[in-house]
Amino acid sequence: MTSATDDLRLAADFPQASVDDWRKLVDGVLKGAPYDKLVGKTYDGLKVQPIYDRAKGAGAVVGRAPAAPWQVMQRIDHPDAGQANAQALLDLENGATGLTLVMAGSINANGYGLDASAATIERVLDGVMLDAGITIDFNLSRPTRNVVQHFAALVNHRKIDPAAVDMRASINPIGGFAVSGTSPRPWNELATSFGRMVSELAQSGFRGPFAVADGRVIHNAGGSEAQELSFVIASAVEYLRALAGTGVPLDTACGMIYFRMAADADQFLTIAKFRALRKLWARIADACGVAPKAAYVTAETAWRMLTRRDPYVNMLRATMATFSAGLGGADSIAVLPHTAALGLPDAFARRVARNTQLILLEEANLAKVADPAAGSGAIEDLTSNLCKIAWSQFQTIEAAGGIWAALERDLVQKNVAMVRAERQKAVARRKDAMTGASEFPNLHEEPADVLDVAPLAAPQETVIAVKIEPLPRLRLAEPFETLRDRSDQILKASGQRPRVFLANLGSAADFTARATFAKSFFEAGGIEAVDSEGFSDPSVLAAAWKASGTALVCICSSDKVYLQQAVGAARALTAAGAKHIYLAGRPGEQEAALRDSGIADFIVAGGDVLQLLREAYGQMERT
Repeated sequence: MTSATDDLRLAADFPQASVDDWRKLVDGVLKGAPYDKLVGKTYDGLKVQPIYDRAKGAGAVVGRAPAAPWQVMQRIDHPDAGQANAQALLDLENGATGLTLVMAGSINANGYGLDASAATIERVLDGVMLDAGITIDFNLSRPTRNVVQHFAALVNHRKIDPAAVDMRASINPIGGFAVSGTSPRPWNELATSFGRMVSELAQSGFRGPFAVADGRVIHNAGGSEAQELSFVIASAVEYLRALAGTGVPLDTACGMIYFRMAADADQFLTIAKFRALRKLWARIADACGVAPKAAYVTAETAWRMLTRRDPYVNMLRATMATFSAGLGGADSIAVLPHTAALGLPDAFARRVARNTQLILLEEANLAKVADPAAGSGAIEDLTSNLCKIAWSQFQTIEAAGGIWAALERDLVQKNVAMVRAERQKAVARRKDAMTGASEFPNLHEEPADVLDVAPLAAPQETVIAVKIEPLPRLRLAEPFETLRDRSDQILKASGQRPRVFLANLGSAADFTARATFAKSFFEAGGIEAVDSEGFSDPSVLAAAWKASGTALVCICSSDKVYLQQAVGAARALTAAGAKHIYLAGRPGEQEAALRDSGIADFIVAGGDVLQLLREAYGQMERT
């Protein structure tokens, strides 16, 4: 029996491997292909290398206290105050350590949420011990901002010391302006009332923080990590100026502001983004001449990564996002339930969202190590480069007059739109795969349950003095889901989905790989693939297609078999009446002959899947 020490000695007997040794092995596998093929690239233009040296001299980013768990936040968004209260009590009894009160019309309220009346807040928090160490956070919209005063009045009515209540007020006029595209007053007027509102809460005894710089507005709109970081830093600086303008000392003002960002399933970028935020905020504090304090950073799993189709995969995405935000040092995390894109989540979806965090905290012990990514070559490189790009973008925003002026000049919206277009192109080509939607679709999935509660109309501003182009809110899977909805409508109307016949040539070894690819390709758009055995006789193939009754046909096999059989198969299908024939794979030097034989399109990895699927529906409508 060997000990751990013996194992270490055994490892020392092997020669030390170097990057050069690794590179020689890689070059052998690449067989002349460029090394850059292995280098990834983010939407900020950062290069992600396949291997890194250990970072030297990197210290841990100061954030959450060592071994301290993050706050397990649970969203309270049922429009019925009684039902919302039942949700809150159940969540707190089963592991949640904080509640996020989602007000109607706020960011990611998704058509639900609470109204802002004092009676609603009192009912929702009935039985909730506000001074028992739980966190109360808000998601506000501008028309519901007065709920914070109602909450303060409730605390006073219960004769609770405000200092004993961990309340984050989520005051965020800049984020609301960016999302709604409207404001009742210009910023020079709003800044004064903003500063007064925050100061009143502080003077009443609450510890805060009170104002939030919210990056979800950028993430929801398809923006990049650096764009999200620059937006929250610019927002926080604008809030600092407003507070200073009302007489609040800068060191005190820094403690009145906190941050909220989206966490998505890109593990390394999410970790680096949360680490970068703390570094950027420390630099702001240093520039203001005050001692840096650890930023309070909250996370919410990303809206844009959710899918309505195969929603259970959202559990996996949320787990990775929570894992990444936790390792990145988030002080609190809220998980969007896996059915949030379908409607108001039920008790099961809420329990899964809550337990996602509890398992990572209590069973995986993720919070036991402070900044576990410190020293990682990859994470340190990403963190540093995100800081550089975000700081440059922040300087551009400042040069435009600050974040409010940059929004009025459409600077933020245009920059985000450019990244969004790139991201949507990558989704359309399945470079950014959405499992369950663009990849590995399941046409026979059972619908997930949500509560039978109709969405509500969001409260609207009654006075509008300033208008801008609002930042949109999207989910990346929506274009594929639109095609799936179209398929469902056809199924309901005719009893059958649109279908494509897979004309497999040769043996199973020849066609299986591309037939599998073609099945996923077409079914991502709701076009059901009708599989077949391998054919060698073109006339038998044509007869089988005819018998299938499908409008579309896709030839599938290996390049070797294509050289021998593809032209004959396509001619036979054309002669049998096939109007639109696809071939799975690149045509290469055969393209002219294949097109002459009747093949109209080639489906390939990296091609525009969405465009071809949309055109396929058009082809079926014309036949």
